[in-house]
Amino acid sequence: MHPGVHVWPHTGPTNCRIRAHLGPKVPQGPRIRVGNETRTWKEGKFIIFDDSFEHEVWHDGIDFRLVLIVDFWHPEIPEHERRSLSPI
Repeated sequence: MHPGVHVWPHTGPTNCRIRAHLGPKVPQGPRIRVGNETRTWKEGKFIIFDDSFEHEVWHDGIDFRLVLIVDFWHPEIPEHERRSLSPI
């Protein structure tokens, strides 16, 4: 993500997944809001959230931000239901 970018409020398409962001390159400036909480990434650390909640991202820094996004099945979805759903 380049400086100056704002990803407007949005929600993910399903509540069947949990999303994890790992920040391999995180300068000062980017932040994420999920629901009513706003956080910043830390290099080498995960931010894990349910992206069916409204979220948005800002980057007010001066260098690009790099985040690896990984999706996991929501832990409350039983295995038999997972088999009947499309892959995430």
